[in-house]
Amino acid sequence: MTEPKYKRCVLKVSGESLAGEAGFGIDAATLDALASEIAEISRLGVEVALVCGGGNIWRGLKGAKGGMDRTTADHMGMLATVINALALRDAIEKCGVPCRVQTGIPMPLVAEPYIRLRAVRHLEKGRVVIFAAGTGSPFFSTDTTASLRAAEINAEAILMAKKVDGVYDADPKTNPDAHMFQQLSYLDVLNKDLKVMDSTAATLCKDNNIPIIVFNITVPGNMLKAVMGENIGTILGGENND
Repeated sequence: MTEPKYKRCVLKVSGESLAGEAGFGIDAATLDALASEIAEISRLGVEVALVCGGGNIWRGLKGAKGGMDRTTADHMGMLATVINALALRDAIEKCGVPCRVQTGIPMPLVAEPYIRLRAVRHLEKGRVVIFAAGTGSPFFSTDTTASLRAAEINAEAILMAKKVDGVYDADPKTNPDAHMFQQLSYLDVLNKDLKVMDSTAATLCKDNNIPIIVFNITVPGNMLKAVMGENIGTILGGENND
C-alpha cells in the first residue's frame, strides 16, 4: 500500500514504554525515538491523537492498594500522564511537527482543556494532539480514555503500543509455548478476560466498532506498518470493517 489505511487514529502508549530499560521515569533516547516515529506518520497526512499512561511515574491502583484514598491516588496518576504528555509534546515539536496537549483536568497555564471540536480542528490542521489527565474522573483507565476519545473524534482505529508482538493466550515472557492471536473479536477480549485492556475500554470500542491494532512499539517501523495496514500484531474487533 502506498497510502495509509487509517487517516485518523488514536495511538495508546503506556507510561512504562517511555522509561526504556530503566523501568522508571522518562528515558531521553526512547522518548526521541517514539517522537520521531509519530512525526513520520504525521507527515504522511495521518491525523494522530495520542493517549499516554503514567505508570512510569505513578499508578493510582498501586497507591490505593497501599492504603491511599482511591480518588486521590487516581488524580495523582492523571497528573503523571500530564508530565509524560509535556515531554512528548516537546520531543515531537523538535521533530518539526506541531503538537498540542489537551487535559481532562483544566490547567490552563500548562495545556489546553479538552474540547472535542478544538481537538478535531487541530488534527485537521496537521497537528498531533495529546490527550492527558485521563477522562478527568477517577476510576477510569487511560485505556478507557483512548477508547472514549477515539469515539468522540471519530478515529478510524486505536493503535495500542505494547512491549510484546501482540495478544497472547499466556505470558510469552514466561511461557515459550504461548500462542499469539492474529485477530480477536471484542467478545473474545471480554469473555477470555484477556489483559490487553480493561472491560470498559473494550466495551466502548465494541459499541462504536473501533478496531484496535496491538503491536510491538520496541520494533522500529512498526507504528508505520500499523498505520499502513500491514499484517503485524493482533487486530481486536472491527468486525464490520475490512
